[in-house]
Amino acid sequence: MLIFLSGSINSGKTTIAKLLVKELPRTAHIEVDIIHDMYDWMPLEEAIPLNLKNTLSLTLNLLNDSLNVVISYPLSRDEYEFFNQHLPLDVQRFFFTLNPRIDYALSNRGERELTEWEKDRIKFHYETGVNSPGFGITIDNTMHSPEETLSDILYYVEQREIRYKMED
Repeated sequence: MLIFLSGSINSGKTTIAKLLVKELPRTAHIEVDIIHDMYDWMPLEEAIPLNLKNTLSLTLNLLNDSLNVVISYPLSRDEYEFFNQHLPLDVQRFFFTLNPRIDYALSNRGERELTEWEKDRIKFHYETGVNSPGFGITIDNTMHSPEETLSDILYYVEQREIRYKMED
């Protein structure tokens, strides 16, 4: 099973991914930004296609070893289509976008202090629709605890699994 967690910076992707890894057996988390850290000297716009190709390769390796995979990344429609075109048809996949209100995404929460670059990137994501991409399931998690958001995601996953079992 493959779960994509999309959304802007500071929307909760990493927090929810970590909870999913604890909840689902044999699950790996790929945080695409960490892949970019291998060649952080490369400008972001140039690195994005390479990040996605490396994420796809790693995902396929993990799936071939019968692991579940959670990917956290602010996915655009083109990137969504890239993954759908290159993943085997038999891979059960879910796309979730975390979409808190922009004022919430722009606020410092917990110990994280947003940089000006991150704030600008959040604004860019909201302007370009990364927060509401028109594919998958979008969750407004502004007023949710991480556990409530996790519960919503697991509900959708379980419902799809029940539907597939009924079709067999």
